[in-house]
Amino acid sequence: MTPAFEVADVLDTHWAEVHQSGSFNTWQLRTLDAIRRCRTASLGSHVDGCTSCGHLRISYNSCRNRHCPKCQGAQREKWIQAREAELLPVPYFHVVFTLPDTLNRLCLYKPKILYDLLFKISWSVLNSFGHDPKWLGAQTGMISILHTWGQALTLHPHLHCIVPGGGLTKQGSWKQAKSDGKYLFNVKAMSKTFRGRFIDALKVALPQEMTRQLSNQLYKHKWVVYAKQHFTGPQSVIEYLGRYTHKIAISNHRIKNFEAGEVTFSYKDYKHGNVKKEMPLKAMEFIRRFSLHVLPKGFVRIRHYGICSSSAKVKSASIVKAQLPELKPSTTTISKASPEPFNPKQCPCCKKETMETVMQFKRRGPPADWKEIAMHLLESIKPAAGA
Repeated sequence: MTPAFEVADVLDTHWAEVHQSGSFNTWQLRTLDAIRRCRTASLGSHVDGCTSCGHLRISYNSCRNRHCPKCQGAQREKWIQAREAELLPVPYFHVVFTLPDTLNRLCLYKPKILYDLLFKISWSVLNSFGHDPKWLGAQTGMISILHTWGQALTLHPHLHCIVPGGGLTKQGSWKQAKSDGKYLFNVKAMSKTFRGRFIDALKVALPQEMTRQLSNQLYKHKWVVYAKQHFTGPQSVIEYLGRYTHKIAISNHRIKNFEAGEVTFSYKDYKHGNVKKEMPLKAMEFIRRFSLHVLPKGFVRIRHYGICSSSAKVKSASIVKAQLPELKPSTTTISKASPEPFNPKQCPCCKKETMETVMQFKRRGPPADWKEIAMHLLESIKPAAGA
């Protein structure tokens, strides 16, 4: 169902104020501008035609920005399908590494350094625990996804990690995690190691005068590493990953109202039993919070390590699948995070994936005779499409 209100509506209504406020950097402004213009005439349009039944459809172009609520559904599905063939027939764990809010201010000014360290140190902890014979004694892996937000759009940097319940030994044999793959590593031990290594790395990455007092404050806090329930097979992992990959700070469906310069959106209050509530914010405060989660240009927010890395995953999968039987599909049903995404290749009439782009227009829009031109172009590519 099409949402009644969108992030783009808020941005477009208050764009002059956003542009003149001086509160956003150049990259944030470029990102916000792309989101507000997504699927509007300002980005131009195109005509798709079905090579099977001849149906024509004119559509505005998408911005394809990774922070855009309207552009991530299809990208998520493509990513998930690509990962499905690479997953191992073993139990998996969902491990979360969270930075303390003491570092929030630093994350605003040095996001690339802090978020790169979050990836690096998280893998360092899992990798060393995996190689330790006390815990596993084998090479494990990790698929990690960065989220920077909490439900109320506040800054809350944390890493969602999908970790196989075991690893490959030096001899190339699969070694199951403890308790028949139902127990990974001690989270209290991981938390202390994570804190110590992150603070040490921070001292190296930043000037000493910035970290001397900060490190003392950081040691006073308990750092959180949380290992959630294990999954019973690859399909469960795929469904669960669907909740986290290509997810953005807030979806359009969560925006319940936008009027008189105020945005009301729904959120889950995790501190009080996951109760669903609604939060009103002034539009500029809503935009400010949303912009906190615009990642630095070119920053990679989904990363693979160990036996899940791009250089090792195919070989690892073939070795493990040769040694282990396929796991029975999970009996647990995991609801999808969103409706089925729009498939631009599927014809709305004959339902075949035979839609092809035949015309492109700039912001001035199509000519009056665009249908006749499009039909002629569609006829010319039909033989090529069917060949």
